[in-house]
Amino acid sequence: MVAVRPGDAEAALARRDPGKSVVLIFGPDTGLVHERAQGLVRRAVPDAHDPFALVRLEGDEISSDPRRLIDETSTIGLFGGERVVWVRAGGKNIVPALQPVLSGRCDALVVVEAGDLKKGAPLRALCENAPNALAIACYADTDRDLARLVDTMMAEAGLAIDRDARDLLVSLIGGDRLASRGEIAKLILYAQGEARVTAEDVRTIVGDASALALDDVVDSALAGETREALAALAKAFGAATRPDAVLGGLLRALTALHPMTLAVAGGASPDQVVGSARPPVHFSRKPRLEKALRGLDPDRCLKALLAVDDAVLAARRNATLAPAICERVVLQVAQQAGRGRR
Repeated sequence: MVAVRPGDAEAALARRDPGKSVVLIFGPDTGLVHERAQGLVRRAVPDAHDPFALVRLEGDEISSDPRRLIDETSTIGLFGGERVVWVRAGGKNIVPALQPVLSGRCDALVVVEAGDLKKGAPLRALCENAPNALAIACYADTDRDLARLVDTMMAEAGLAIDRDARDLLVSLIGGDRLASRGEIAKLILYAQGEARVTAEDVRTIVGDASALALDDVVDSALAGETREALAALAKAFGAATRPDAVLGGLLRALTALHPMTLAVAGGASPDQVVGSARPPVHFSRKPRLEKALRGLDPDRCLKALLAVDDAVLAARRNATLAPAICERVVLQVAQQAGRGRR
């Protein structure tokens, strides 16, 4: 078997065995698949615009004409050096085109870029079982991978990033390498001229601004931070967050908070309750949630929940007054939580 474990992918590509004439790069993270394929091609061919050194083929093209691939891999480059054939697999079967390449001598490098291939899929099975091929799967980046990507791109741009800003950024990106690079690049462009990238920069430019603004409103209100809650509400409205979305978020948060207040009332500490919460609470929200548990006992939490529930109904009945209704109840919840800590 010549399947490469995801954690060893970068090392395998950087130190590619010349005897591996076919490299299949596949997986659900299409951005990472393309990035790795492109990186491998660049290492093999200094000038990607040289048509004698690099040939690009579509999978559907060689599926209808399997001889095309063997013809290209048998061609000798005009100026010597390694010749690369870069294939983007499509929806058609390209195994018949690859089999002759793997069964005979091949002096070229064939890079095959494919989507998510299940175990046992013909193309994946062919490359995993061929001694002169590599099969490299690309899955969504881990937090460590994303942190490394952030650090690398920031260093290349001559910027430093605060640790809390990096942690927040990592929590907002991922899933697709290309999309992650795009978000980091936007942040770098925004921070040009500054010495460091801060968490506020990340909040301003990365991800769903309205979702972040909503979190700020909810967390500030539950923590009893009246001034911060009203300021966050103004930002949320500025980010086009609807009053009903704010009220809905506050209602869900209070519903989840109530059993936590019961646990604290039963003798558990706020940090123990927050630490054992499922799903886990993001690190950036833990301090305010612990603060909320110190300010809202079960009775206060239930009263706040009922007040928000009434506000949801009132806002639905009168959309014109919804912003004012929302502001009033956010203020009411924040004051209720603040009084509980006195």
